Amino acid sequence: MCALPLAAAAVTAPRIQLRLLGRGLAAAMSTARPLKSVDYEVFGRVQGVCFRMYTEDEARKIGVVGWVKNTSKGTVTGQVQGPEEKVNSMKSWLSNVGSPSSRIDRTTFSNEKTISKLEYSNFNIRY
Repeated sequence: MCALPLAAAAVTAPRIQLRLLGRGLAAAMSTARPLKSVDYEVFGRVQGVCFRMYTEDEARKIGVVGWVKNTSKGTVTGQVQGPEEKVNSMKSWLSNVGSPSSRIDRTTFSNEKTISKLEYSNFNIRY
């Protein structure tokens, strides 16, 4: 971690990074490498264990966009978009980690495709 305070770091950062920061995550990702989109469904003990909250937090840490929600059949479903290596990191988290009290039995991924631009500007919980 940089020892400089955030304000000092912003002053010393190159201008291009500041422009990307000002335009947001979606704009920064759309100018990078090819983007991927994938739908997912997580099976197991994934409701009532803060799974959606942890998923939202992890997605923001990794730097992907999309959404997550509970289903009526007791699973959690959603979509992740971003650079391929970040999407793969999120897929691994959804398959193996989850929230501390969850139990992931299996995770299915579908509709994986390359996209030209992100459809979401952040990652959030849907109800």
